[in-house]
Amino acid sequence: MNDSGRPENPERSAGSPTLGEPVFLVVGKIHRPFALRGELLMGILTDFPERLRPGVTVYVGDDHIPLDIHAIREHGRLLRMSFDGLTNQEEAGEYRNQFVYVRADDRPQLPEGEYYHHQLIGLRVVSDEGDILGILTKIIETGANDVYIVRSENDREVLLPAIESVILDIDLERSEMRVRIIPGLIPE
Repeated sequence: MNDSGRPENPERSAGSPTLGEPVFLVVGKIHRPFALRGELLMGILTDFPERLRPGVTVYVGDDHIPLDIHAIREHGRLLRMSFDGLTNQEEAGEYRNQFVYVRADDRPQLPEGEYYHHQLIGLRVVSDEGDILGILTKIIETGANDVYIVRSENDREVLLPAIESVILDIDLERSEMRVRIIPGLIPE
């Protein structure tokens, strides 16, 4: 859901195929080793940190190296983690500044009507009058609501607030989002 702090090109970094569901989702970024016993400090980049617990397999770096979480605990705004097989600071240091992923098929179910960002990116956006506005290419998180950036065929951008009065329907099977254009959303 949350794209804050993600790499510049999340589709590439998440191990995603060109089309379709991503294979991996970013959940954190390892900062540095902690202490001498192979522990690491990781920044949290997920809305579901509770799924990271001992016994869970995560995948580290661009090569998605599988590591099983041995122990985990909070350390301020970070997580202090140890992994099976990492026993010293030198081994742990090899993972410095690497992204940590989970498999997309292990992601938590969202309530009806809520979607992960990767499910929305790439949807065709159509007005309630049948006009094709373009493709949803980016989502910006703001304090009040998300803003969807839709790029048309002629490379024009339309910014749509993700609010009920604008976003009428999302049909993942048809890869389509139906929207109502309220006055002022599309520049004349």
